[in-house]
Amino acid sequence: ASDTRPNMSALRYLLNALIMAAEVAAVAAVAWLGYEHPLIFSGATALLAFGLGLALEAARLNNELPFYFENRKPGPIRAVLVPLVGGMEALMKAVLAGVAALFTFSGTNHDRLFWVAILFGLTVFAGAAVLRVLSIKLNAVPSRWGFFRLGAPLGLLFSAGLAVLAATSIIPSASLPDLGWKIMWDMPAHPTVDQVSELVFQIKQAFDEFVVTILATVVPPDWARAAGIFISVNVLAGFVAAVYAAVIASGVRAAEKRAL
Repeated sequence: ASDTRPNMSALRYLLNALIMAAEVAAVAAVAWLGYEHPLIFSGATALLAFGLGLALEAARLNNELPFYFENRKPGPIRAVLVPLVGGMEALMKAVLAGVAALFTFSGTNHDRLFWVAILFGLTVFAGAAVLRVLSIKLNAVPSRWGFFRLGAPLGLLFSAGLAVLAATSIIPSASLPDLGWKIMWDMPAHPTVDQVSELVFQIKQAFDEFVVTILATVVPPDWARAAGIFISVNVLAGFVAAVYAAVIASGVRAAEKRAL
């Protein structure tokens, strides 16, 4: 027995290393797909969010209905209400996730998109790690926490990362005069999705800078910059990251339970 314990321990470490490598590979594959094929990534995100939502929204509503309706037993109304409301919410979240995914990775500035892909991958990895810890320590269900609770925190993380990249000039900042010139003279009559997405990103950046400038007139500049992270439209990308973090963390925990 004493001879087998070191072997079993080594096997556990090897399996754990393989699972972690697969997790990193999955995160890298998600970021690569967004960078190389934003349209496919957008469609895949919408379908994935819709599939998750159909199951999770129905389960959530079944548990929430007694909170909203007292002394109501399950009946035909619930049988219709739960799939109808759950399906609508799942569809709305899927559309939001798909659009956010498209505008996160579409554009014409490939240097910017490269850094966005790296930041998005790190955000997904951080989300999957948090879900894994919650699952191990508190027996939390990764898919439910990821789909319902992790979108906003990951959005703030992604927004903060973009703010750092912009502040260090790794990602070029946009100004209102430059945007006006681009819209008036540089945009073609029938722009492509990438051109529109690049313009939307620059508008988002200019809007964020405008908000920070306004806030800086009433609060210290550092506080204004921090508040701009919370207000930024880039926070929406967190809901996209949360979908993939939930799927990856669920797969990792399933593999760990089976193998370890």
